Amino acid sequence: MLIEEQNLRSIGLRMRNQQTNSRELTELFLNRIKSQNAKLKAFVHVDEQMALTSAAAIDGLLAAGTDLGPLMGIPMGVKDLLAVQGMPVLAGSKLDLIDLIGSEGSFVKTLKRSGCIIIGKTRTIEFAAGAQNISHPTPWNPCDTQVHKTPGGSSSGSAVAVGASLCAWAIGSDTGGSVRLPAAFCGIFGIKTSTGLLALDGIFPLCPIMDSLGWFTRSADDAGLVLETICGLQSKTLPALRGVRFGIPENFFMDDLDPQVEQCFEQAVKILGKVGVEFVSISLPEVEETAEIFAHLVPSELLANLGRDRFSRNLDKIDPVAVDRLSHALDIQVDDYLRMRKRLKECGKIGYAQFNDIDGWICPTSPLVPQPLTGVSTTDTAVAFSAKALRNTRPGNLYNLCAASLPVGHLGGDGAPVGLQLHCAHGDDARLLSLCVAMEYVLRDN
Repeated sequence: MLIEEQNLRSIGLRMRNQQTNSRELTELFLNRIKSQNAKLKAFVHVDEQMALTSAAAIDGLLAAGTDLGPLMGIPMGVKDLLAVQGMPVLAGSKLDLIDLIGSEGSFVKTLKRSGCIIIGKTRTIEFAAGAQNISHPTPWNPCDTQVHKTPGGSSSGSAVAVGASLCAWAIGSDTGGSVRLPAAFCGIFGIKTSTGLLALDGIFPLCPIMDSLGWFTRSADDAGLVLETICGLQSKTLPALRGVRFGIPENFFMDDLDPQVEQCFEQAVKILGKVGVEFVSISLPEVEETAEIFAHLVPSELLANLGRDRFSRNLDKIDPVAVDRLSHALDIQVDDYLRMRKRLKECGKIGYAQFNDIDGWICPTSPLVPQPLTGVSTTDTAVAFSAKALRNTRPGNLYNLCAASLPVGHLGGDGAPVGLQLHCAHGDDARLLSLCVAMEYVLRDN
């Protein structure tokens, strides 16, 4: 079985038809990790024995007629922000952060109740703060086997693991694009769910008012299967896209695009237009406030969670990019902090109101394509890269939306990975994935 050619539904069907079983699948992925992870550095911890034991137990349940659902027995990875019983949780840091994370939370317990096989923990940017570190290993983006390129962040390990087929799907988190950017850079599908849809206990808190969970899959259809299984929300494939109305922002998102990104986006719009999608120009003036929120409010929340004493005592142990970002919060005044919190809530209401006459709005997921690691190896270049790479994803968090990134790099000249980003209203996650499935069907064969 060529695992790269299998989707989650087909894997589940093969198990139920006794063409394979969970232990066989788990061994397959574990062997891929053994042969490739030394280079890819996607996983920071793999528990082979736990995975094989769980897989054998799942096979026993399925043989006895107990079916836990479509994700039962399928091996997956979990971002190393989430506590998993029996596995370390580091949040990409050298510091002891267990007091901030706690024990295994309700989301991971839901994964286990669904029969998922958690084979290990995937690498994250330290504290999930940004898109690039310089003192911690950077996973190797599988889009280029010869040149070490940026996989995006902060859920870089999960994206690389799925992109390189080291697991069938993987969990990430998204506070400013930490699922959508690596999905775009690694040429796979990624969804940021609505804040509050999934519980965040047992997870390192970056900025709880904006933190949300998400996942990486090889397709929008697979992501919909996860949403249905884990959240009980069913995304249905639309019979056609004719009459769907998408907004295209007239400001901010289209500035200074890489030529490959611009070409892929324009081609995607052209193809969708041919099947009846209507496009309207929309104005999003509040996006200009994104820089302040992410330069000051998010670091303030992170600093409050870490504690000033822990931060100041461990500067030599924290990645310089994270130090740079947290330093912006040291002098924030209470009135400015409260003003930004209030404004964030206002932007959430503005974001929800955008969808009175449109079904969603689209833009490139990032203005960049993956960059050679050599070009982002200093604090200044890594900070600048993170700011630009995440420019188009952060507004989705500012407006409190759900959003996803679809791979469209095949629509451009050199085939470099590019993401097409779709936003929908908060709480409209099932509709988001329905639209993505329909778009994927139209775009994949062009």
